[in-house]
Amino acid sequence: MRILVVGAGAVGGYFGGRLLEAGCDVTFLVRPRRAAELAETGLVINSRFGDVMLKAPPTIQESELRPEFDLILLSCKAYDLDGAIDSFAAGVGPETVILPLLNGMRHLDLLDQRFSAARVLGGQCLIAATLDDRGHIFHLNDSHLLTFGEREGNRSPRIDGIAAEIGKAKFESRASSAILLEMWEKWVFLASLAGITCLMRSSVGDVIKAGGEYLALDLLEECRSIAASAGFAPRAGFLEQTRSSITAPGSLLTASMLRDMERHARTEADHILGDLLRRGSQVLNADRSLLRLAFRHLKAYEARRDREKAAAENAP
Repeated sequence: MRILVVGAGAVGGYFGGRLLEAGCDVTFLVRPRRAAELAETGLVINSRFGDVMLKAPPTIQESELRPEFDLILLSCKAYDLDGAIDSFAAGVGPETVILPLLNGMRHLDLLDQRFSAARVLGGQCLIAATLDDRGHIFHLNDSHLLTFGEREGNRSPRIDGIAAEIGKAKFESRASSAILLEMWEKWVFLASLAGITCLMRSSVGDVIKAGGEYLALDLLEECRSIAASAGFAPRAGFLEQTRSSITAPGSLLTASMLRDMERHARTEADHILGDLLRRGSQVLNADRSLLRLAFRHLKAYEARRDREKAAAENAP
């Protein structure tokens, strides 16, 4: 099975690197700068599950792509999705399957429009990883799970083939018969966590210490109601675990979106909060929606960031 991994950042580099470590036929689609970096230093992964140093991993440029790949593993920031789609389109052949690992659901709509729904699987990953200044990948937590499946819920020969191939690698993987529900549940969790920690600019524990438990739970209920209205009501066990996570006293848990704000970086507000808000327009109380407030808070941050960036670029 020929696998094209779009990008070699923290997530794509980790899962692609583990697949390459296991002897799978993996090629990374990267920009020239990253290609030169990988050629010089190799692909380096630091993880509690074992470090990896892969010298000169196979890379390819957009202009060199041919429709010869069986599986395209797509992991990118939501705001880079349009560019990513354009970059790998030439590698999509008659039998190519696309496995996206983005959060939310909007990316499925865009991929379906470009390549047809029949080519696009459901997928998600559970991992915390980052790149350092040298381009090395640091795995930050105890999870490295990749879940995938047919969006209709059936078990197909292509799912069996993918499961057999990626099952060789040193990360957890699981074929799911309810991948869309699992993706919705993850979306509900991420939106709830991002909404409360970004709105309050604080960790879960700090929000709870300030008496904000009811705010976190109200926000979760808004997100849950939107998922339910879309036909993907989160399961009781998931809701119990999520309530515990977002109301835990002393917890240092924050959303990566808050960390993006603190770094004065771009956020995935439109994809994680904005798209959920759009889908829930008929469910939410427009005047008292915490999700709407959290989203507008993030959009105000982005407006300020863009203004300050423009001012800095235009300064004499």
